[in-house]
Amino acid sequence: MGRKMAGEGENIEMANTEENADDTPSQDPDVCDSSAQESNSNERTIKLPMSRVKAIMKSDPDVSLASSEAVVALAKATEMFIQMLSKDAINSTMQSKRKTLQRKDLDTVIDTRDSYSFLEGTLDGP
Repeated sequence: MGRKMAGEGENIEMANTEENADDTPSQDPDVCDSSAQESNSNERTIKLPMSRVKAIMKSDPDVSLASSEAVVALAKATEMFIQMLSKDAINSTMQSKRKTLQRKDLDTVIDTRDSYSFLEGTLDGP
């Protein structure tokens, strides 16, 4: 099987959803409520565990209560951010003519892109 880049999995997931439209979805306790899902899609739209996202949100002392809509919105934004960062990092990997994503690729992206400047120093170890 060839190398899969960011974004390619989305097309595969959509094709699987259309093929399995008659299947009943499995119930997962971390799945977001039906308001966050498309009405005609059996696949969940948010892949991060909602309970974990909510727990992280509540770990902030300024947050005492988080609505389910806020949790879903933050989870989706997080997924989009991870996808964007991963895509930029894999481009760095490919420019170096390698097939394996390494930490130095993330460091390169964080150092060269202004939009990631807030992440500087976050990957530094103890």
